[in-house]
Amino acid sequence: MNVQKRMRSTRGVVLAIVASLVIAVSFAACNGRADEAAENGDNGENGVTRTAFAVNTTVVREGAIADYIRVNGDVHPVSSVDVFPDVAGELRRLHVRVGERVQVDQVIGEVDRSRPGQTFAPSPVRATISGTVVALPVSVGSMVGTGSPIARIARTEELEIRTAVAERFVSRMSLGMPATVRFDAFPGETFAARVTEVSPVLDTQTRSLGLKLTLNRRDARIRPGMFAKVQLITQQRDGVVVVPSATIVRRMGETFIFVLREDGEHVERRSVRVGIEIDGRAEIVEGLRAGEEAVYQGQSLLEDGALVRVIERRDFTEERSRS
Repeated sequence: MNVQKRMRSTRGVVLAIVASLVIAVSFAACNGRADEAAENGDNGENGVTRTAFAVNTTVVREGAIADYIRVNGDVHPVSSVDVFPDVAGELRRLHVRVGERVQVDQVIGEVDRSRPGQTFAPSPVRATISGTVVALPVSVGSMVGTGSPIARIARTEELEIRTAVAERFVSRMSLGMPATVRFDAFPGETFAARVTEVSPVLDTQTRSLGLKLTLNRRDARIRPGMFAKVQLITQQRDGVVVVPSATIVRRMGETFIFVLREDGEHVERRSVRVGIEIDGRAEIVEGLRAGEEAVYQGQSLLEDGALVRVIERRDFTEERSRS
């Protein structure tokens, strides 16, 4: 009997010690979680801890934005003519070379129409316009006819860019439309241009509409035959609210942006209407004002009124102007 009593007493002491250890560990864990929550969030209603989301923000600015269509084109002389001989015969002489300037009525070649038993004086071939010789398709000694051009003359000081757009863009084309042009020969440079001719018909083979553009300023460096990269500006907006496209959130058919509140710690979910959106930038037509601070990173888990901690603030407008 005494042995059984001692065993029961020892078992009780062990259980009491274990229970004390469990309570101590649980208390320490609770205190640890409370300390961690105090560092990462705040206490909401009824003492419930709220997590602060790390975000990056940008200052909303007013600026300009343009919508455009990218096409490729080639540089051509505005006017060029082929020069034909008046008689058929052997091309005896050429008085010009490619790249040489000529004047109207200048003799550029001679054709001998002599035949066996018949001798004639060489017939001169004259330039029909003033300009630059851009091609000499036949060689001296070749037989030519009245339908065979011996030279091509162009007015290279007047150039145009010829291009075409797909049928789906036809309704957006108009005379005088502004454009920017880039050439591989001059990396980093842009040239202002405008549409000077819109074809009245579409090409039935390619289903495209032909356009001609003229540079706003003549540049002696631009030559016929150059490859041009053209941006046709279909819409231009100045003095509008512009943000990085990354700030825009689209969920369940709704479009909104998270804006930092005045306290700098919470965000407001703001419904917005988007206008032009291109090249990673977007025009905000309604719902946002210049000077406000919008979240552009870290907003995927946010909701209205969420607690946030701003890690980085960037001004994309200033960065774009510097670049």
